Amino acid sequence: MSDNYLNEKWRSTTILSVRKNGKVVVVGDGQVSAGNTVMKAHTRKVRRVGGGQVLAGFAGATADAFALLERLETKLEQYPTQLARACVELTKDWRTDKYLRNLEAMLIVADKDQTFVLTGNGDVVEPDEGIVAIGSGGNYAYSAALAMNEYEEDAEVLARKAMAIADKICVFTNNNLTIETIT
Repeated sequence: MSDNYLNEKWRSTTILSVRKNGKVVVVGDGQVSAGNTVMKAHTRKVRRVGGGQVLAGFAGATADAFALLERLETKLEQYPTQLARACVELTKDWRTDKYLRNLEAMLIVADKDQTFVLTGNGDVVEPDEGIVAIGSGGNYAYSAALAMNEYEEDAEVLARKAMAIADKICVFTNNNLTIETIT
């Protein structure tokens, strides 16, 4: 492999969460890119955790995201019905722990009642509109979902349409979607 290839920045991911009419959806595309090359088209970046009661989508370094998901599982075991507390405790550890501090990923986590974005900067953000997105195509999906929000009643249909728009605009996003829903 050339040095140029090794220095290419790995980019990928559009993760979107929509909460509407008693339903929460977390959807992620399947593309992983290194520079201008699509390395994989069918990656699963959305998972169920917490005994299936919590949806989690990740953007960033995959190994880092999996390490964070494992830690989130532990926090959910400690605080099984308190998603906000589990998220705050994870984020406190992420910010202060010498090992975790270097992890480069972001998470969207949602249960039947709440949705949060977690970052290594110590952020635990709950979106105002029930819509949030992360990743390289996140702003496209987020904008599309906000624009269609008052016209589309079903959260999953809204999420699919927004992701289709992100797929048309962002070269680091594709239409191989993983969709998880809690009603």
